[in-house]
Order: sequence, then structure tokens, then C-alpha cells
Amino acid sequence: MTTHWWHGAVIYQIYPRSFLDTNGDGVGDLPGIVEKLDHVASLGVDAIWISPFFKSPMADFGYDIADYRAVDPLFGTLEDFDRLLDKAHGLGIKVMIDQVLSHTSSQHAWFLESRESRDNPKADWYVWADPRPDGTPPNNWLSIFGGVAWKWEPRREQYYLHNFLATQPDLNFHCPEVRQATLDNVDFWLSRGVDGLRLDAINFCFHDAQLRDNPPKPAHLRVGRGFSADNPYAYQYHHFNNTRPETLVFMEQLRALMDRHPGSAALGEFSSEDSLATMAEYVGDTRLHMGYSFELLTDDFTVGYIRDTVEKLEARMPHGWPCWAISNHDVRRAVTRWGGEDPSDDLARQLVALVCSLRGSVCLYQGEELGLDEAEVPFESLQDPYGVSFWPKFKGRDGCRTPMPWASDGQAGFSPAPPWLPIPAGHRARSVQAQEADAGSVLNTTRRFLRWRKHHPALVHGDIAFVDTPEPVLAFTRSHGAQRLLVAFNLSAEAAGCDLRGLAPAAPLEDHGLPAGHLEGDRLHLPPRGVFYASLG
Repeated sequence: MTTHWWHGAVIYQIYPRSFLDTNGDGVGDLPGIVEKLDHVASLGVDAIWISPFFKSPMADFGYDIADYRAVDPLFGTLEDFDRLLDKAHGLGIKVMIDQVLSHTSSQHAWFLESRESRDNPKADWYVWADPRPDGTPPNNWLSIFGGVAWKWEPRREQYYLHNFLATQPDLNFHCPEVRQATLDNVDFWLSRGVDGLRLDAINFCFHDAQLRDNPPKPAHLRVGRGFSADNPYAYQYHHFNNTRPETLVFMEQLRALMDRHPGSAALGEFSSEDSLATMAEYVGDTRLHMGYSFELLTDDFTVGYIRDTVEKLEARMPHGWPCWAISNHDVRRAVTRWGGEDPSDDLARQLVALVCSLRGSVCLYQGEELGLDEAEVPFESLQDPYGVSFWPKFKGRDGCRTPMPWASDGQAGFSPAPPWLPIPAGHRARSVQAQEADAGSVLNTTRRFLRWRKHHPALVHGDIAFVDTPEPVLAFTRSHGAQRLLVAFNLSAEAAGCDLRGLAPAAPLEDHGLPAGHLEGDRLHLPPRGVFYASLG
């Protein structure tokens, strides 16, 4: 069986604004990433994914791109990025970058031209539509960030579509020139030496050309992935403004381009009505290499939910390769979602092991290796427009975006200046500096576990099959070649156990550094937040 670097890879997500500031403006930058790559390498990860650093007015902090081929001066220069690439590759780390293909900034040169008239060379590059006879928007589509998804442009006397902020107009992928220009921009970075792409909201590229209304969703089905149930966006089935069949053809064109850059890989992010089904559709030999969704970025941390989520994806995508994440820059940090207001270090240690033991690749978000919890950011310090709009029910995404704490005093070693978001005192206490000397810290346990994982091919490449166990014990096997492992987690803060009768004799595996369970006959005993790894004969 041929394996690729991204099979089972642990990908460390870096949010540049919050990683390390080297020029004293309170915002992280590319030289800061270069300076701290040795820390990343010490974790034993295989790749980094860098959130957007491209030229942008920063209305959505880089996810509104004004020039796909330029580094925003806030973050540095193209030369800084080349230095980053060289150092990462020298450390054996692959580099993946965010690509935001479905929309641009309203300050992008393409949009500035397109909005001027209905007959200029870029007139059809964005989604424009005439108003209804009464002047209202052409249909009922809504923006994830609140309100209608259409904004009036008086120069053209038309509305343009924005699935996100009004300053993020959607490109018209029905236009062949747009598709080609997008592929050319991707090729620019692949040719520069980038190893992979993380494709933001990739199922939003195409819209329904007929602009049909989305149907209403019953109140009891208004659940969100990446948005809350009280967001008007949850009131509709989003059949027509995203996840259109035409996108699959474009995915194949994108894959063909990537195949011309051997070793490159694409990771798609999906938020749709059935994101597991969408992932299965978009990932495969002729489409994207990997996919991930918001299905484990939820509040549900039960054995039943985790098992059901993974098994559904396995059934739908037996030959595709998933990528799992439990934290990122868009959701509350996992230890807070699943551990409450005062989460334990044992939970933080366990979560890293859990997500790294599922079949697939893994995205670890900066700070997970420190056990960082969600920061409380007061309204007057909020930067996220999403949070400002929906405060106080939804406090936005700033709580997971606060700066990395490198040291335990001052500005936590992040910046000599006041940082763009406040750093909680509790995060200073969990700084890299504070954890380095403690062999049992979350940081050093993460390092130890990721090194240990590499010695067990079944954890990196193997198949997965769940074992019937009662709450709160999650158990499954991982199999690869001659190696078959049993993996079990106690998801509670109390001791727990289960019966393993019927499984082959289990020889416990040690040296992973986590609180370990033990067998008494066929009975597995697990300490609070405990784990059990064993080789099955």
C-alpha cells in the first residue's frame, strides 16, 4: 500500500496574528513563525497550516483577500514567506496555506472593476443580480454573519452576493475566466514550494444559477455547524447558495493542477446541510486529498456522538481520507467546550491523544499543546465582527484567537507592545516557558505522545472499528498490516470500566505518557480521563 506524507499526518494550525510579534505592532507576523518553528518541530508534527497572511483590509482578519499573490505588510514580505518555507523544510515540516477561493475582499482589483458597470471585462466575475420589481433582493439567501446575503451597488443598479461579510463579495465560478484565474493563483503558491492547501469554505464556490429561494427549515431542526441555532442562517436549508454539483467538476480541475505538483495535498473545509456526505463526495482520488468538517467542533462530547460521527463518515467514505479537528480559529477551544469553565490538564492531554488516534489526519490548533482554554474577551476588546453582531448570545471567535503565551510575565513573550487581543492571566500560567521544565505538563505529554504515535503504524495509517462499550468509555481497534491495537478512553472525570470479553488477549502498550488503565481478567479499569492502548494478539 502506497502512503503519502499527509496520510495520518498531524498538521499544526498557526493563526499568524496571534503566534509571535517580532516588529512590536502587537500583531503576529511571518518572521515570528520562523522564530518559533523550532517549538513546532519539537512537538513532532508533520506539517503546519498557516491561516491567511495575504494582502487584505482585514475586515475578516485575512479571510477577505485583496491580492492572492501578495503578503500583507502587517505580516511581512514574500521574502519572509520564502524564509519560512526554507526553515520549515529544513526541519522536515511540510507547509500548507489557506486558500479562500469562493470570495474576495471588496477591495480586490477584480471587484473594483466589476462593480463599475455591467459591460466591463470583469463584469461577470462576481455574482450580480437585478432587484425584484419592488427593489428588494433577488431571493431569500442569508449571510452566515447575519442578515441578507445581498448588498446593493448603485453603480450597476444591482445586488451582489456575499455569503459572509458584505465586504466579502462572492466570485462567480460559472464564469470560465474566474475558474482559470483562481487556478493560476493556486499554481503561483504551489510553484513557490508550498506543500499543501487548506481550502476555506470550499463548497461555497458555486451558487444556483437560477437564484432559487432556499426552503425554510423547521424550528426543531435549526442546528448549526460554524453558526448557532439562533442565527437566521439556521432558518433555511442551504440547497441553492452552496454545495452545488458544479463545484465537483471544479474540484477535479483543481486536483489535476495539484497532480502536476507531485507531493502536494489539498484539505477541504466543509459546512453544509450534511457535511459528512459532502466530505465523502468531495474527497477521493480525482478530487481533494482530505476533508474536514465541523462535526467534532460541537458541544457534544458523548461516546455515542463521537462514534456515530466517525462511523457515518467511514460508511460514506471508505476509500477517502478524513482529517479530524476538535479546535480551530472559528470555535470555542475544545477543553472549554467539553470540560466547562475550569477544565483539567488531564482532559487536555486526553483530547490530543483522542483526536490523534482516530483514522485520518489531524489538525491541532496552536495552544492545544498547552491545554489553553477559551479566553473571556470583554465586549470593548472584541475585534471579530461576527461577535459584535451577535453579542451577547454569541461572543464571536476572539476567545480562541488570543495570542500564544510563550512566557509567563508581561505580554507573555508574544509582543513588546499591547497585543491586538488581551492575554488572560490563566494563559500566562500555561505558557511554553512555564511548561518546559515539567515532564508531566500538557506540552511535554503532547510531545511524548506524538513521538510514541509514530512508532505504531496502525495509529497513523490503520483502519478503525468501534467496540461496543457503555458511556463514558469510547473504544475502538486500529489495524494496519500485522498490527492490531485496542484503544480506549474514559471520557469522564470519574473512574470507569467496561467488559472486553470476546476480544483477543490484550498486551498493554506503555510509554505514551497518559494516565493508563489496566486489565483484571476481561475487565478494563480506567482512571478519570484515562486511556488504554494495547496490542491484540
